[in-house]
Amino acid sequence: MNKRIKDPIGGLWLLQYLNIELFQPLPVMSGIGGRRSTENDLTNGLRIELYQEQQRPLHTILAHLQFHLKNEIPHFEFLARFFQRIDHSLIQDWINREPTGQYARRSAFLYEFFTEQDLIPPENLGGNYIDAMNAELLVSASPEKVEKNSRWRVNNNLAGNRHFCPILIKTNAFIDAIELNIKEKLNQLDAELGGDYLLRSAIWLTLGESKSSFKIEGETDKSSRIQRFADVIARFTGVMPLPYDLSLLQAEILGKETIIKQLGIRQSPVFVGQTRHFEEIVHYIAPPHSTLFDKLSGMYQFWQKTEGQSPILRSAILAFAFIYIHPLADGNGRVHRFLFNDLLRRQKATYEPIILPISAVIAENSSERNAYARILEIISKPLMQSLAGKYTFSHHENAYPDGIFSNLVLENSANAEPIWRYPNLTPHVAYFADLVKSAIVYMREESHYLRSHDLAREAIKEIIEMPNHYIDRIIRTVQNNDGVLSHKLAKEYPFLTEGERWQEIVNAIKNAFKTQSTKKQ
Repeated sequence: MNKRIKDPIGGLWLLQYLNIELFQPLPVMSGIGGRRSTENDLTNGLRIELYQEQQRPLHTILAHLQFHLKNEIPHFEFLARFFQRIDHSLIQDWINREPTGQYARRSAFLYEFFTEQDLIPPENLGGNYIDAMNAELLVSASPEKVEKNSRWRVNNNLAGNRHFCPILIKTNAFIDAIELNIKEKLNQLDAELGGDYLLRSAIWLTLGESKSSFKIEGETDKSSRIQRFADVIARFTGVMPLPYDLSLLQAEILGKETIIKQLGIRQSPVFVGQTRHFEEIVHYIAPPHSTLFDKLSGMYQFWQKTEGQSPILRSAILAFAFIYIHPLADGNGRVHRFLFNDLLRRQKATYEPIILPISAVIAENSSERNAYARILEIISKPLMQSLAGKYTFSHHENAYPDGIFSNLVLENSANAEPIWRYPNLTPHVAYFADLVKSAIVYMREESHYLRSHDLAREAIKEIIEMPNHYIDRIIRTVQNNDGVLSHKLAKEYPFLTEGERWQEIVNAIKNAFKTQSTKKQ
C-alpha cells in the first residue's frame, strides 16, 4: 500500500529516512498529493492520507515526528524503534528550546517511556497538562486511572507499561465489538428457552468446552485430562484472585503426572511448531524467560488501567496476550482459552455457572479453526520475520531448571521485543466479539436440543414407561439410524417390536424435535 505514496511524510518518512524496519504496519500512512484525500483499505484496516504541498512538514526528523503525533495514529512499535535509533540529544535540545511546547513535552515523555532513559526537564518547563495519547483514536487508561507525570506535565493515559502496552485502534468494527452486551444476550436466550434449560446446559457445556480445547490442540480421547480440565473450568472460573497464581492453575490443569519440575513461570525457551522429516518447523517463538515477569506485570497493569471498560476488550487482550507471551512450559493453550470465560465472569459479563463454549466454536469446523489460526498469525508472522536468522537448533539439548530439555537457541531477541511488548491487537477484539456471538448461538441450539430431548422422553413415557437411560439410547438410535430399529436394540429391548410400538416411538421423537425446530424459527 505504501508504494502508492511517492512523497511520504510523517511516520512513513521517518521510517525511510532512518532506515527503520517495521514489522507491524503503520495504521495511517501519509504523503503529499495533488489534493487532500483519504483512502481506506477495508481489508487490512489501514488508511492513506494525502495532503497538499502547503501542509508538508519541514525536512527534519522532529517536524515529521510532530506530524506523526499530531495527524496520524501513534504506532508504538514504530515509536520504540524510532527512539532507540536517534540520539537522545535530539529530544533534549527540542525540549530545551520549547519548554512549554506540547509536542516537545509529549515526545520527551514518550522517549522516556519507550527507552527507560531519562532526559533532563528544563527549569522553565510549563504549560497545561496534555494527554500522552488521543483517547478518541486509541484505547487509553480509564479516566480515574490516568497518572499525572509532573516531569513533563503529561497525563500518562497509556493503557499499560513499557513492558506491555498493546495498540488498540478505535475503528468502526472495534467499537461495535466492544459494545457487545453479553449479559443482555444471555438474558434474552434464557427468556426464550424458559425454565432452567440454559443453566442445565451449562453443566455439560463445561465438559464440552474442555473436550474442544483438546481438539484444538490436536488431541482427542484424553478422557482423564478432559475431565480434569473441565473440573478446573467449573471450580476456578471467575474466583482466582488476580494476578493469577500460575503455579496453582498449571498444577490443577496438568495433574500430578508431569515432567515439569518447577511449576509456574517457565525457565526454559519455548516455541510453537512441528517436526517434519526430523527438521523443526517453527511457527512462533515466545519471549525469553528472563522477560516474562515484566510482561505479565504489564498485562496486569493493562487490566488495572482499563478498569470499567468493555469486558470484551479486556478479556480479549489478556487472553491473547497470554498466548503470545506463553509464560508456562506446558498448558499455555488451555489457560489461554480458560481466560476467555474467567475474565468475562469476573467482570460480571456472564454469571455462574454459564460457560460460553468458545473452544467448541473454534473447533466446530475447519473454517473456524483456520480463522483462529489466522488471528494468531497477525502477531506470530511479523514476530518470526523479526527473528529471521536470530535462532538455531543445537545438536544437543540443554537442561533447564523447570525440567524441560530444549535445543532451541535464541541468539538475540532484541529485534522482536517491540512486537512482544506493543502488539497491535485491534483485530483480536473484533474476532473475540464474533466468537462470543457464535458461542451464544451454539448455546441456543444445544439448549433447544436439550428441551426437545425432554419432550421426546415425556412422549415416549406416554407410550410405555421405562427408565430414562433406556429412552436416551432409543433416541440416539432413532437419530443415528434414521428411524430404523437395529437388530441389537430389538434383541435387548424386545418390547419395541410389539405391534406398532416402534413406529409410535419414532413418530413421537420426530414430532418432539420438529416442534422445537419450528419454535426456533
